[in-house]
Amino acid sequence: MSSAPEPHAPGVDQTCLAHLLGYQLAQADIPLKKIFFKRIAEPFGLRPVEFTTLVLVKFNPGINGKQLAQTLAVTAANITLMLDKLSEKGLLARVRSETDRRAQNVHLTAAGEVLAAKAHEVSLTMEQDLLRHLSAGERVMLLELLQKLAKHRRV
Repeated sequence: MSSAPEPHAPGVDQTCLAHLLGYQLAQADIPLKKIFFKRIAEPFGLRPVEFTTLVLVKFNPGINGKQLAQTLAVTAANITLMLDKLSEKGLLARVRSETDRRAQNVHLTAAGEVLAAKAHEVSLTMEQDLLRHLSAGERVMLLELLQKLAKHRRV
């Protein structure tokens, strides 16, 4: 029986990677993934990208696949596959746009609406326990800095 490795194993000098934002983000993401899987994935049967997609569709009525692909930085082929899976689960539907017949708008079904609302509600507080180690100002600053970095990505 093996136990999960400690995030900071004794005797491992990580200072050689301390300058890397990517390494620090990956380390911070370890407890966040555990929280997500415990609070969203397991109870609702949603992968992170599925949760994100459902919530984006919920709060952006009439969004289309191209907009979702750009927002999530995925290919059109990948967004199509994911939308197909969510459609097969009965959580969303694609409807031809009335203003651009080439485009399909994505809408939640009644079941998708309920699931997205429940999962979003959980997401509002699920990270509080982890973030309690930061002051309110530090939490705001952290989110603002991450959002600032994300704005400058190349799509």
